[in-house]
Amino acid sequence: MSWHSASAVRNPRVMVGTPHDGLGRMVAAETVAYRDAASGSTVRVHHARLTGLEPDTDYVYAAFHDGAGPEFGTVRTAPRGRAALRFTSFGDQSTPTLDALVASAFGRDNRGSPAAGDITTAVERTAPLFNLVNGDLCYANLASDRARTWSDWFENNSRSARYRPWMPAAGNHENELGNGPIGYGAYQTYFALPDSGSDPELRGLWYAFTAGSVRVISLQNDDICYQDGGNSYVRGYSGGAQKRWLENELERTRSDTNIDWVVVCMHQTAVSTGERTNGADLGVRENWLPLFDRYGVDLVVCGHEHHYERSHPIRGTLPSDTLTPLPVDTQADLIDTSKGTVHLVIGGGGTSIPSHSMFFPEPRCAVLTGVGKLDTALRHKVPHHVEEAAPWSAFRDMENPCGFVMFDVDPGQPGGRTSIAATYYAVNGPFGGVTAIDEFTLTRPRRDTEALSPSLTGDFGQHHTGGHRGVQRLRRSGHRDGHHGVAVFPHQS
Repeated sequence: MSWHSASAVRNPRVMVGTPHDGLGRMVAAETVAYRDAASGSTVRVHHARLTGLEPDTDYVYAAFHDGAGPEFGTVRTAPRGRAALRFTSFGDQSTPTLDALVASAFGRDNRGSPAAGDITTAVERTAPLFNLVNGDLCYANLASDRARTWSDWFENNSRSARYRPWMPAAGNHENELGNGPIGYGAYQTYFALPDSGSDPELRGLWYAFTAGSVRVISLQNDDICYQDGGNSYVRGYSGGAQKRWLENELERTRSDTNIDWVVVCMHQTAVSTGERTNGADLGVRENWLPLFDRYGVDLVVCGHEHHYERSHPIRGTLPSDTLTPLPVDTQADLIDTSKGTVHLVIGGGGTSIPSHSMFFPEPRCAVLTGVGKLDTALRHKVPHHVEEAAPWSAFRDMENPCGFVMFDVDPGQPGGRTSIAATYYAVNGPFGGVTAIDEFTLTRPRRDTEALSPSLTGDFGQHHTGGHRGVQRLRRSGHRDGHHGVAVFPHQS
């Protein structure tokens, strides 16, 4: 459980218990801080790690410190083993505050938009077990007051994050010059994320966690992307450590017969049919896609492009310099992910610069293959693109600027198949109204009962496999505004 404050506080702590037993246990919080290099302001973040919780159980909690009243929340822990569950995903959100909009009007654009508040309302209505935020959370690196922008983002999203984990991937706009050794100091302070065994200065930039039979792997793509998109150009910052960790993580996960689904959450994408946008990044194709193929990743959710589109399942590439992904099936609504990986671009989380009107008329892809010299006016290195066909393109939303995807996992029956029913919702209006735009089902054999068979396993050489329960909505307690950004994060590594 995490919250932040501008000033030092005494005795930050969390009381926790079940709705039946009440708040019976106290857990002390650890305080960490960073000093924003642009404003000189210091932000203190208080993290209370709760252990010994039962799976698939409702808990109530109160976060507080001396001199402040409690902030209440509820959370349901993830099930252990195969069980029905729901999660959601989007990226590129920004903040809905008036300050953000005024700053934008005066040329200090942090991508503020009212839609950034609407999507929070819409996601919370679906009551997911957790929500994946696919990078570019609040665009603080573009703001005149970076710490204030972060605070606005948490203030908006605490309406959901105090009831369920919002699990992030760091995007290029989380790179803030002067904040930490490589620019992610603010992000790393705000989020207490599962330990990946990385060096301390890289803590939290990549990690993984399990919910039911779903393993979620979160990556930080600026490490391998060619594009120069943050406050500083940091390509190669991990020295290959993230890639080594990813391969080891995928190998362990695919040897675990309790895991059916492998979902990767990241920011920049390997596929895009946007004509006047960032495009697909060759670095993702070079570094991540071979590993996704080798170990049979089922689903990739990303952002960066401010629209929604879906790929056919892909595996392997054309023998070209741009490594064009190959579709292995073109069935539109029932997709066997044991054959290939489905990529979703879900970058319409509320940003004020949507790209749903910037598609190629017919599906094509602009691949960013490298960068040139620094453009002093843009303060970035000039990108180089190569245009190519997009045979992998399955669906793109050219009408709606804002939306998210809801995923319902059905573990299936022993000896059979498991599935994920996915719905992309466009978000319309200030009250979180939604319209279903794209509906499809991912399916694969369950991992626990099917014998390994090369004829069924695809290129990664293993066969992967999850009865259905109704997804339970969290019981809620009342809460008040006060602390900034109360949120919950699973620490499962």
